[in-house]
Amino acid sequence: MTIPTPTAPFADPAPAQHLERAAAALTAHGFTVEILDDAAAARTRVKELIPEGASVFTGASETLRLSGIDEDINASGRYDAVKPRGLVMDRATQMREIWRLMSTPDVIVGSVAAVTETGSLVVASASGSQLPGYAGAAARAIWIVGAQKVVPDLGTALRRLEDHCLPLENERAMKAYGQPSSLNRLLILNAEPHPGRGTVLLLREAIGF
Repeated sequence: MTIPTPTAPFADPAPAQHLERAAAALTAHGFTVEILDDAAAARTRVKELIPEGASVFTGASETLRLSGIDEDINASGRYDAVKPRGLVMDRATQMREIWRLMSTPDVIVGSVAAVTETGSLVVASASGSQLPGYAGAAARAIWIVGAQKVVPDLGTALRRLEDHCLPLENERAMKAYGQPSSLNRLLILNAEPHPGRGTVLLLREAIGF
């Protein structure tokens, strides 16, 4: 299968009015939304939002890696970080326990492939490890979203995922795991029915895929 080269428009930060439109729509759909200047501001805000000692799972995310949020959560000792615990557990005998830990932490932190100006979040995954927590199993969810991920509608979001995100994730997966990625699972969050559970930190700068 030939994977297309990412297209430039999907890498460009959306203008301020588009961010505000997306934020307003997400807010109307029950999400808590904050528009922040950059990844540094998001890094500070995440520390404020997550209480010390909370169990936290981080979904695989270039946004988290590049911002330093992944390291803050998984290597600082401030939290009960799920990912390092899972890495030392026996996947042959403890896989169900690993999935339970990933699915039901106090807080799950990650990003999305796209956010629409109509108020939806779109997430894709090869393994699906972050999807139960995002969908509602985690007590709280925090998504850090770069401005380049804001798109007009769901159709454009899916096109962004296939034409832009997949080629970049495929390249990352080949370097990290020696095998390509794939769009095995797709989650679309159209609303958050539990007020205060889902927080979107929408950045004015581009970061991640």
